Parts: sequence; structure tokens; C-alpha cells
Amino acid sequence: MTGQTRVLSIYEGFFSGGARILHSDVLAGLHGRLGQQHSLLSIHHEMRREATFQPMQDDACYRRLVAGGVAVSTLGRGAGDRSAYGAHELARVAELARQVDVVLTLKEQPLGLLNRAELHGRPVIACLHRSDPQNQGDALADLREAAACGRLAAVVCCADSAREAYAAAGIPAGLLHVIPNGVDLRRFRPRRRARAAVRAEFGIPADAPVIVFAARYDEMKNVPLFLAATRELRTLCPQAHVLLCGAGMTPGNPALLADLAVRDLAAGDRVHLLGVRADPEAVFAASDVVALTSAFGEAAPLCLIEGMLCGAVPVATDVGDCAAIVEGHGLIAEPEPEAVAHAWLEALGRRPQFLQAVRYSRDRFGRARMIAAYGALIRRTHRGSGPAGIGPAHPLSKGSVTLADTGRACQAPSVREPLPVA
Repeated sequence: MTGQTRVLSIYEGFFSGGARILHSDVLAGLHGRLGQQHSLLSIHHEMRREATFQPMQDDACYRRLVAGGVAVSTLGRGAGDRSAYGAHELARVAELARQVDVVLTLKEQPLGLLNRAELHGRPVIACLHRSDPQNQGDALADLREAAACGRLAAVVCCADSAREAYAAAGIPAGLLHVIPNGVDLRRFRPRRRARAAVRAEFGIPADAPVIVFAARYDEMKNVPLFLAATRELRTLCPQAHVLLCGAGMTPGNPALLADLAVRDLAAGDRVHLLGVRADPEAVFAASDVVALTSAFGEAAPLCLIEGMLCGAVPVATDVGDCAAIVEGHGLIAEPEPEAVAHAWLEALGRRPQFLQAVRYSRDRFGRARMIAAYGALIRRTHRGSGPAGIGPAHPLSKGSVTLADTGRACQAPSVREPLPVA
């Protein structure tokens, strides 16, 4: 087969979140390389989530993809529009499908659209980034329908926990393949100047312990547990500061302010609400601990990987693949305020030890092998031989990832990584 493999990705919409950042990383890394041309369709042109309204043109991932030459279009749906898809929308998807070879979906939600559109036999790869299919509403039924009718050629799971959860939910195991998350090692690294600048921005002393919570304001993130642990930390370490960044982590979110008030915490009193930041690497570099208190749904959280590569010790609850990610680099805490606060203190005391461990293992978390594995799966799917030759790769495995369709080891340097976002 000659020529470029043309790939269309479909997003529910553009808004701040780890899955969109990662998928956009993959598109930027593959577009115009390895014989692939990528384009993207966003169902919604604006989104409202976690008390945050965002037109897609304001999203950092959208701007990055357009700047990199990826064609981005939209069905033009407004925020919150969940009406039935119209004939003109289905016709638009059918026309786009006719122009490509493979269709990718970010998560299972776009499958509700694809199951109703004429795809002209184009194979679909669904890319999943959670471990709670039962909490995805109608989207799980749409995923099952796509698998049952043979439209689904493969499913990418970003973690072993996601693969196990979707297999248990009835998705055929032969469709499920693990491609672990990876990040830009040049962007996410310790930065002394950024550490000093962010601390100065918020009036944080250079020697004060800093805990960062990088998450959107959502039930799965268990913000109340994080804030209750922060209250405990006040007693144990009064000089500590906490940073909350992500969608909804702003003074404009009344629910968050109510959560703070219940625990006698106030924004500005060593509790800093940053909202969505374009420089998460600087925020992580300014921190000593990156915390995750999620109750469910996580698979392989990017915040833990990005934070520890920037010098913040990861401390997480035992959800998804968090234990595998932080093993040897941080701590797992029981989901109780006292246990979490004490784990933060232990992480602060052992930080030099954990930083040394990360120095020796940071290459395991780079994104080059991830991008190469996505590229190989897309290529095999286009060839029509199915994805059976792409095996799972463990996030902590050493060395190269063998891609069966090429018959050789695909080393990290074989894929040029996109330039870091400024």
C-alpha cells in the first residue's frame, strides 16, 4: 500500500484535560511523519465544564494543532447541546470519513455519532483514558454497539486498569491494547527559575513546602478529600502552601468556595486557586509534592507523571494504575484526610531519595515510544490485518517497545517529538 495514511480524530470538544492533551500530543507527533496525515473534527465548538466556559479557539491544544498544520473542523454544536444528530451532521461525518483511511475517537463518547453515520467501511479505533466504563452513561452502550457490529477495529487503553475494566464491561479482549501514557521529557523537568518565579508570583517563601493539586473540579477527583487533608496539614505543617490548578479551580466557582469554607480554609491564605494554566511545568517545578486524591475513574493520570518529572513527589490514592506509576518514586495513601496529610509529610521528608529515583527512570515516561506505538497500530489497522500484532507495553518497562508489524524494535529516538508548548 502506497501513499499517506489519512487519519481523522473526533473529539467531543476542546477543553482542559489530560486525555485531550495526550491525544493532541499523539496527533502533533504523527502528523506529516511516519507516512501519516491527521485531521480532527470537534463535535462542539464550545464547552462548559467545571464552572469554566471555553470556545475551542481559546484551547491550547486547538491552537497547537492548527499551528502544526492539522486541519481542525467542527460540527458547530454549542455548549451543552445533547440533541439528536441531524441529517446534515451525519452527512458531514460521512463526507469526512470518505476522505480518510482510519477514524480515531477520543474516548467513547463520539461513538454515538459514528454508530449513526455512514463511514464507508472505514475502521474505527477508540482511545480510552478512564477505568470506570460504568460511569460513562450511554457511551458504554455506544462502545458495545460499535464492537458488536464490527465497526470497531481496536481500542487503545492508556493503562492496564482501563483494559481490565473494559474487558469486564463486555468489550472483547482481542480489541483491547495498552499503550501507556508518555510526556515530553524536555518540557517536564526540574526548572529552578520557574520554581522561583511561580513562588514569587504567589508570595510563597523559597523554603516553604508546596503541595500541588492539578485536577478539574469534578466528583471523581475527590476535591473534598484533598481539602480535608489540607486542613490536617495546617496543624502538622503550618508553613505549607497548596496550589489548586485546573478547570473550576478558581474563585469564580461557588461550589469550590463552599468546600473551602466548610473546612475553615480561604483562598489566598496559603491556598492558591490558579485555574487553568498554560504553564503546568512551571507550577509543578514550584512544588514539592503533586497530590491526587481521586475516588474512581483514573487510569494513568498525567499529573503524577508530569509532576514527578518536574521534581514534585507523587502521592496518590490507589486508583487505576497510580500504584504502578508512583512505585519507587512516591507514595500511595489511604483515602482518609489524616493518612493523606501524613503521606504528604513523609514525601517531603524523603524527597531527595525520590528525586534520585526519578533521575534514573525518567526515560521510561517519555512519549516517543507512545507515539510510535499509536502510529504502528494505525498503520496495521489501515492495512486491514487488524491490531493483533501490537502487544501491551508496561509503563515501567525498560528498553525499546517491539512493534510486531515492523519486525524490529522501535527506539524512542525514531519518532521526532513536537516542539514543547511555550
